[in-house]
Amino acid sequence: MAKESMKARERKRERMVARYADKRAALKEAGDWEALQKMPKNSSKVRLHNRCKLTGRPRGYMRTFGISRVTFREMASQGLIPGVTKASW
Repeated sequence: MAKESMKARERKRERMVARYADKRAALKEAGDWEALQKMPKNSSKVRLHNRCKLTGRPRGYMRTFGISRVTFREMASQGLIPGVTKASW
């Protein structure tokens, strides 16, 4: 389980990226690099990191489900993810 501060920091970055997305796109199109430099660092989409929505785990992230591989395995075994079953042959 990730620290609450790390999860909060990532949520803050997501909000900042969404807030400044239009302004950043306009500045990039205009080629105004000086104004882009003055924008907040966390408003850049590159600074986002994929984290599990439930546990905050930064590694083993599955984009399709938005959760980590560990959480995915637990939920799939319990039958909590529709359409996913444990393979057996």
